[in-house]
Amino acid sequence: MIPLDFDYVPAHTYREAVTQFRDLADSGMNPLYYAGGTEIITLARFHQIAPGAVIDIKPIPEARAIRLTRGGLELGAATTLTQLVEHPWLRREFPLLQATVQEIADRTARNKITLGGNICGQIIYREALLPLLLCDSQLRVVGPAGKTVLNASRMAAPSSPLRPGDLVVQIVTDQEARKAPFVHLKRRKMGSVGYPIVTATAVRVNDGIRAAFSGVCSHPFRSSAIESELNREDIDWTQRADNAIRLIPAQEVLDDFEASRDYRLFVLHAALLEILEKLGGR
Repeated sequence: MIPLDFDYVPAHTYREAVTQFRDLADSGMNPLYYAGGTEIITLARFHQIAPGAVIDIKPIPEARAIRLTRGGLELGAATTLTQLVEHPWLRREFPLLQATVQEIADRTARNKITLGGNICGQIIYREALLPLLLCDSQLRVVGPAGKTVLNASRMAAPSSPLRPGDLVVQIVTDQEARKAPFVHLKRRKMGSVGYPIVTATAVRVNDGIRAAFSGVCSHPFRSSAIESELNREDIDWTQRADNAIRLIPAQEVLDDFEASRDYRLFVLHAALLEILEKLGGR
């Protein structure tokens, strides 16, 4: 139960959604876009947000799309994680994304959590973003200033690049990296459901390893400096992992009830070695 009253406003086109957001904001309603609603419910229960209206984007056809086009694979932002996991040909077209989102939360939560909600939300892990970082996916965004396209890397910044009223409608990914050999590793404190101590994803593209991480810091990240160390050929795998670890500022590594800073780095080091082993580091 949410301890506040708000207006429910469905939107059937993305232009309608943006217009509604602008009008509701001008009326002082503090609107939010709504799809799965899991984070909105949680934050409202803790009195961390108090929207006067939620704009449901699920009726927007583009926001529910899962299709291949000449431009690449288009995934609607309102697509649930369960739909991505169970889609009949997505295992062939974007297997790393399927493997990653299948490990987020439990089945009941995945029935509600959406792709757009996970990558745009306030939760620090946002693991669905990792495959998109590795593939240089593009986000189609509409807002009061019109249409724009953002590289997924912009969503990994500590502060969101989205402006008030901006709505991520779709995520587009070309074929080069999304069908490449990959590794997905998720290490938790215990059990098979829960937040990660470390989630590591990697692909091998053009004979080089790309890697992205969640759970290590307060936001997901991909680092070209770390990738350069992983792809060195003049040192052994352990030295590469050692060097990669040293590139992460210690003060940025999470140190909380899930795991200490030192233990997270220990787990990350093991994950880097496993990535090198599975993707054929030389």
